[in-house]
Amino acid sequence: MALRQEPEKLHFDGFVPGTDAKVLNANLSSDYDKSYPENLDDVAPPYYDPILDRYTDAEIKRIVRRIDIRLIPLCGLMYCVSLLDRTNLSSAAIAGMTTELNLITRNPDRYSVITLVFFITYVIAQPPTTILTRFFGPRIWLATITLAWGVTMIGFGFVKDWKALVGLRLLLGVLESGFFPGVVYLMSTWYRRYRVDEVGKRYSVFYLVGSLAAAFGGILAFGLMQMEGLQGYRGWRWIFIVEGCLTCLVAILGYIFLISFPDNQKSRSIRFLSEEERQLIIARVNQDRGDADFEKFSFKKWLGGGADWKIWAYGLCFGCTTTVSYALAYFLPIILNRELGFDTGAAQCLVAPPYAFAAIIMILTGWYGDKYRQRGLCVVFNAMLCIIGLAVMGWAYSDTRARYFGVFLATAGANANVPSVLTYQANNIRGQWKRAFCSATLVGMGALGGIVGSTVFRSEDSPTYVPGLSVAMGSQVLILLTVAALTLTFKANNKKADRGEKVLEDSPSFRYTA
Repeated sequence: MALRQEPEKLHFDGFVPGTDAKVLNANLSSDYDKSYPENLDDVAPPYYDPILDRYTDAEIKRIVRRIDIRLIPLCGLMYCVSLLDRTNLSSAAIAGMTTELNLITRNPDRYSVITLVFFITYVIAQPPTTILTRFFGPRIWLATITLAWGVTMIGFGFVKDWKALVGLRLLLGVLESGFFPGVVYLMSTWYRRYRVDEVGKRYSVFYLVGSLAAAFGGILAFGLMQMEGLQGYRGWRWIFIVEGCLTCLVAILGYIFLISFPDNQKSRSIRFLSEEERQLIIARVNQDRGDADFEKFSFKKWLGGGADWKIWAYGLCFGCTTTVSYALAYFLPIILNRELGFDTGAAQCLVAPPYAFAAIIMILTGWYGDKYRQRGLCVVFNAMLCIIGLAVMGWAYSDTRARYFGVFLATAGANANVPSVLTYQANNIRGQWKRAFCSATLVGMGALGGIVGSTVFRSEDSPTYVPGLSVAMGSQVLILLTVAALTLTFKANNKKADRGEKVLEDSPSFRYTA
């Protein structure tokens, strides 16, 4: 194994090989230059572990790539079926569900009721989910709830009236509430914030794989509709049954292959790494933000995260983002079918291209944010893209092609901002239980955005849907204002920390990423 060369500018006065790392860290902290350099990889942070010098950059990349292979595709696949199962209502709606279950009513709008009740239980069950992920372990917890909601989804195919559908959506909200915050929390424990393009790019790839559900869910639904009459069931019922079976299969794969947290040395799931490689991963995260080692659960520490207003600001950004992303997921096929005049098959398939474009924007903004260490700017760009798209959708009344082009921009902006906001908050919090609280809060606020998004496009507002589009545009303006406030706060606090007047997030080396 090659030994990585120390940069010439790094020198540790009084360091003797074998010195306890904690003693060395204390010495470094007292003399650490608090300036915020352009290239963080060339400057020694106040955390130091000798294991970091035993591996070359190429060897570290190979280790991280092995982790990527085990973690990212499977988490993305599980998120794919999660999105597919919560948003396939729109596909079933235009495939005959609304007619058979008599959902076309205005007082109440039964379709809107069915979509929004999911988020009620999703929000209520949200807070303890990251704690349960840590308690049971991600492999057992995430695979179990995925299997449970897969079985629930199969039940959707056998409902007799709309009230049964409401009950199943409530149950689905409880089961799915534990997945997304658990996965986000798990991924944040394995990767550094932005060095070597780590966490932002991986959040983007994770969400990109998940977005395949939205991109190709309509095409899959169109194919399943062709099973109309098989075994006496309508085509829309087969959408739920087959997709539920796929979810159960993915849950089994998750139980077999999903990995645990890096600090869980007893877990068999991380034995693809040697003990020294596992320690290296922990040391890298500690070097970056100092919170990789397991902290004993403290309700005070967990709940104390709520005292930081920035936690709620991140949640507000995420909720405003999901307002648009969920609105498009639940209503886009319906709008394409009933308002833009496309037949059922075309409406199902025309959902895919805007999400494919969103994937491109997602990757580009993730790459830019990691390379130039810019997070807020990516969030602002996506929000502005979404505003332009929504405006075109709403006010290009007579031009179907222009309105469909607006769908591209709005879909890209809203969906690309999901990983951008996730990375924005992940870069700017520290501490395991604060991170756990933030993950739960973020996703809970995202669910509130889903409630808004599932109700803003009312049937009485067709064909222009101006009230719904106005609410969606307003949510993106709110993102712009929130990011502006956070940016000013970050820059002011970073300057104070540089002058030694303030310690950020309980770490002398921590700096916010604007």
